[in-house]
Amino acid sequence: MNVGPSLRAFGVLVLVAAVITALQLGFGLVVILRFLQILFLVAIAYVLFVLWRRNREDIAMWSRRSRAVFYGGAALAIADVGLAFSPWFPTSGLEAVVFLAALAAGIFAMWRVWRDEHTYGY
Repeated sequence: MNVGPSLRAFGVLVLVAAVITALQLGFGLVVILRFLQILFLVAIAYVLFVLWRRNREDIAMWSRRSRAVFYGGAALAIADVGLAFSPWFPTSGLEAVVFLAALAAGIFAMWRVWRDEHTYGY
């Protein structure tokens, strides 16, 4: 029988959900998900560190203001994501909007400085 990969993956997810429900493994799932969230944050931090390390000589040549805005935007985005994964972060709609706005502000500040420092001419 030929089953497409999407249908097979969906079937595996349904099977895992059925086993977790049947054996009442909710607490174990919560622990595993918390561990995966921490692992995800560590992976993001490692990728950002590698990107910074490759470009630190270039960033060091920027003006003081550009470096301050770039690193400030990075600090805002990192703090925002770190607080979003904390257990005391409220999960209502307004907090989600504030989270996305702060994340967008940090990323936009970094992007804008990067673009300004790599635009030649004008």
